[in-house]
Amino acid sequence: MNPVKPVRHMATLVTSLSLLLSSTAALADNLLPSWDEFSQVRQVGKSVLQLDIDNDSLLFKKDDGFYTSGNRIGQTYTRGDASQSLTYGWRLGQDLYTASDIKLKPGQISPFDHPYAGWLYAGIFKEKNEVNGKSLRLGLDLGCLGPCAGGEWTQTHLHRLLKQPLPQGWSTQLRNEWGAVLTAEYSPGRLLPASNVDLTPRFRGHFGNIFTDASGELLLRAGSLNVLPEQPASYAFARAEVKAIAYNATIQGGYFNDQASLVKPKTMVGELEIGYLWRNDSYGLSAAIIRRSNEIRQLSNGQGAQNFARLQVFYAM
Repeated sequence: MNPVKPVRHMATLVTSLSLLLSSTAALADNLLPSWDEFSQVRQVGKSVLQLDIDNDSLLFKKDDGFYTSGNRIGQTYTRGDASQSLTYGWRLGQDLYTASDIKLKPGQISPFDHPYAGWLYAGIFKEKNEVNGKSLRLGLDLGCLGPCAGGEWTQTHLHRLLKQPLPQGWSTQLRNEWGAVLTAEYSPGRLLPASNVDLTPRFRGHFGNIFTDASGELLLRAGSLNVLPEQPASYAFARAEVKAIAYNATIQGGYFNDQASLVKPKTMVGELEIGYLWRNDSYGLSAAIIRRSNEIRQLSNGQGAQNFARLQVFYAM
């Protein structure tokens, strides 16, 4: 590996994560996972199964590319009272990335287009929420990037089943690399402009050899609101996020395998999400449309911006 590479990114990593780490340091001691605590929460807490689906094809558009699919299944165990809740959870996911058009053959793909990549991972997390909107979450994902993630098999078989065009460029996908990503997320609490409207700021950071970034977002909700995530609710929401990118292996290749790539990520990326969430004590559903700005430095905003839909299903077990 090029010895200059870690040095070049170190300053960016420290700067992008310093705000998040300073905000969570005082609370981290109370949120560090414990096997005894997890066992207690699992025995007496409420269990919810959650399925997430991200896909650009859900918008019924003709183009298919960039972040083209994300599927996650997970389970949470939550113990709470009238003032706060404590959650432990796990998740298993697979994210797929392709060139701007999956119908392009390897020789037609621009060297500055998004590379083909798959990220397969399993994760665990612990989260604490308070009724005033204050929250803190710590998590760890472990997985693999590259052919080991099974992206070609998943997309090819799904498109055959749905009778959609087959992807042509998976032979060019990024090489294998095992990955680990630490996640920290913090919200200082919500603002209440009205009885049925709230606004919540949130700060998030990832640190690892697949993703390293820091972001800030605002979440606006309107409707029948819940004060803790697992409670019944019915509301429309809008979310705006700005993210500072230090490393993105799905664009640059694995951090440690030193794979040569002409594609460079943009250092700042924005995202807008508009959707609706409904849930009761047993079931829940959320549907949203997401607009993500261009992630690749060599592409124009018109070429690189993308739209996709997100569906989430909740089932209390």
